[in-house]
Amino acid sequence: MTTRVGFVGLGNIGRPMALRLAKSDGIDLWVYDVVREPVAELEEAGARGADSVAALAARSDVICVMVRDDDQVRDVLGEVLGVSGDAQTVVIHSTVAPDTPAQLADVAARHGVKVLDAPVSGGAMGAAEGTLAIMVGGSDEAFAAARPALDAMSSYVVHAGPIGAGTKFKLARNLMHFVAFTAATEAQRLAEASGLDIVELGKVVRHTDAITGGPGAIMHRATTAPIEEGDFWMGVMEHVVALGEKDLRFAIELADEQGVDVPLARLSLERLGKGLGLG
Repeated sequence: MTTRVGFVGLGNIGRPMALRLAKSDGIDLWVYDVVREPVAELEEAGARGADSVAALAARSDVICVMVRDDDQVRDVLGEVLGVSGDAQTVVIHSTVAPDTPAQLADVAARHGVKVLDAPVSGGAMGAAEGTLAIMVGGSDEAFAAARPALDAMSSYVVHAGPIGAGTKFKLARNLMHFVAFTAATEAQRLAEASGLDIVELGKVVRHTDAITGGPGAIMHRATTAPIEEGDFWMGVMEHVVALGEKDLRFAIELADEQGVDVPLARLSLERLGKGLGLG
């Protein structure tokens, strides 16, 4: 069966996502962007360019939206609803505010249109390679309708729950992402003050995180509640905390010697054990 897909927003991540759709069997793809160049590229890849969001929506059953912000998402949805049909599903890939998906779903439902919030993780590289993770919130019916398009653009899709769950999933994931970036800046300052090559430090971090899984390596428990005595995870996390607190203390001592401010390291030393369930 062929799924008629429209894709709105051919930017840094949207363009390679749409290219994956254009190359996929069983997808009849229409695209739209305010900039002509990426539309022309998609047309060369086999998609058809639409003159407006409304024109695209009139030809699509599943409409993927990857635009800049909440206001642009609302604008796109408004144009879609002007020509909507009962079978349509709008898939919001943009990362929006936590309450926005439910608000949009309520509006769309009055027109017989279903909405999914489905932000992505993996960046432009993952989009180009088809290895994105897509986190989806919405009804089972809407998820089933969009699944062929989602599978064509990704290698991991999770139906996280009702509308809004995909966005909350993405925000939790990116909280860790950008806190880790901030911690990386502390590590760079400490290494630089110690006379080390921080480019090489970055290479070591990427090399070892690819082996160990980075922060995700400790994310296997199904709860954040304190670990009970006798639980398998007690011994595992005790080992992690013992190593972590030792190395954090040494790093903080080095930072003090070098006059480098490392507030995240100090906070981590304080909170690591409790955070891992060792109250």
